[in-house]
Amino acid sequence: MILRMDRLQTELPMPKNPSPNDAAAIQELLGGKYGEMSTLMNYTFQSFNMRGRKEIRPFYDLIANIATEEYGHIELVSYAINMLLTGTTKRDPDPVAAPLEPAKDARNSYHYLASGQAALPCDSMGNWWNGSYVTCTGNLKADLLFNFNLECQARANKIRAYEMVSDPCARAMVGYLLVRGGVHIVAYAKALEKLTGVNVGKLLPIPDVSNKKFPEARVHEEKGLHLKLYQFSPEDYTQANKIWNGPHPEDGKEVTFEHLPKDFGAPVPDLAAEPQLNAPLDADTMKDILKKMK
Repeated sequence: MILRMDRLQTELPMPKNPSPNDAAAIQELLGGKYGEMSTLMNYTFQSFNMRGRKEIRPFYDLIANIATEEYGHIELVSYAINMLLTGTTKRDPDPVAAPLEPAKDARNSYHYLASGQAALPCDSMGNWWNGSYVTCTGNLKADLLFNFNLECQARANKIRAYEMVSDPCARAMVGYLLVRGGVHIVAYAKALEKLTGVNVGKLLPIPDVSNKKFPEARVHEEKGLHLKLYQFSPEDYTQANKIWNGPHPEDGKEVTFEHLPKDFGAPVPDLAAEPQLNAPLDADTMKDILKKMK
């Protein structure tokens, strides 16, 4: 079971200006082949399907904890997209006034035609996410090797997305994910080292760009967030520390396995309804529903 909290994993500043094309670009980090939906579903299915887990319990616990964190990463990217889309069209319930006219020049028209001006399970070009992106071989070595590559490819896409967008909201989201995705890369590198004896850490970072080059990532590394793997359960999945231990391969600092702190995360933005997209219920209907609920 997944424990869900009504918080975002990090604070996202409200965009200075709406930017539908920034939103389209970072859709790649949500529903692209190497996006957060792919990392979630790969690790989730690998954990569900892992056999003989008593003998390899630390690897199971590692993958299960990372899978759970990825759920929150999907949420974070989705909110960044929603925030960047806010204000791109005029709030007007009158369809004759063509309130969606500004959207015709947006690169991803699905944000307006297929949703309420919101995040979608697709990539930056509007191609829908699909299950063929999931690899679950049943072979631990093969799956860990795939996961390491998946995280490295995801990191490359994050760096490119960062270079495409300039809005503080988008960059804050990408900066955080660079740090946490970096934890997952190192975790899978350590898992492969434990399993095979090969020093995978010598390959890092991939790409050869330090997180310290990104101010929005550096602020989290200065707090030690790149050293922490979290236990996303009050009592279960406890043995990941048998893999996640020792020095970080990039700065040599000791890594730690911890419960989420009580003050973890930030409030979830409550974005206004978009009547021009027929998204909200009308006022009279809402009053009637609230009256019945009371």
